[in-house]
Amino acid sequence: MKQAVVEAHAKINLTLDVTGKRPNGYHDVCMVMQSIGIHDLVTVRTGTGTGQIELAISNSILPSDPSNLAWRAAELFLEEQQLACDGIAIEIEKHNPIAAGLAGGSTDAAAVLVLLNQLYDTRLSVEQLMEMGVKLGADVPFCIAGGTMLAQGIGEQLTSLPDTPQSYVVLCKPPFAVSTPAIYKAIDSAEISTRPDTQAMLEALRRNDLKAVAEQLCNVMQPVTAQMHPEVEEICGMMRDNGALGAIMSGSGPSVFGLFDDQAAAEACKAVLAEQYEETFLTNFSPAGQIKR
Repeated sequence: MKQAVVEAHAKINLTLDVTGKRPNGYHDVCMVMQSIGIHDLVTVRTGTGTGQIELAISNSILPSDPSNLAWRAAELFLEEQQLACDGIAIEIEKHNPIAAGLAGGSTDAAAVLVLLNQLYDTRLSVEQLMEMGVKLGADVPFCIAGGTMLAQGIGEQLTSLPDTPQSYVVLCKPPFAVSTPAIYKAIDSAEISTRPDTQAMLEALRRNDLKAVAEQLCNVMQPVTAQMHPEVEEICGMMRDNGALGAIMSGSGPSVFGLFDDQAAAEACKAVLAEQYEETFLTNFSPAGQIKR
């Protein structure tokens, strides 16, 4: 039996623009994505002798059955590599908030692909793993590579960017879930008045200018989600009032994050938000989506 462990990092969107809709229903996007320090711990064992896939998840009410993206990742890997299942046991120690706009399910699936590639010694490149990952979801390729990326197409066309200047990141997930399909459906008929200035964000990253990065934070989904859940804007306001250089929603929400250049201010903001919201975190940026243990 073989075993390997990896940290599966969550992501945030520094920018998110929806630029069109395809005939198959998928949306074209242009966004700057960033891995953060919050992570699940994913352990995979192969050769357990059961001949089956098994999944166990701690700290979560998520289903541990074939509907889970991590389970589907294992099935896809075996199918693509034409391998018989010699028994695969997946354990996920859950710390990433769920249904939060942070790619929590996608990063676990990415971790499974990365670990199975290692354990079965299939020697697939990162690019090949990413090609496999997009079959599971548009965020999976980014979660495999991680770091700071420009994502285009449906999110699978990735371009490496300079690392985002390090920051104290306060993250707050209010106690409700948001349906990503519902937000995309709503945005199809929404008037988008403000879009991200992607080139300005890329220039800020090239200059390693945190304040400029914070000024360019923009997510076209935020007004749509906030119309359904005004708390999103309220949390952004609380972060700015407590010293954030900028604050926006991540993905389709409902998680909100703020960027700080002062640790004391970030800690104070976290303390204020934590009085009202249990899932409040102080973290930073991560250089990669998957970090081996």
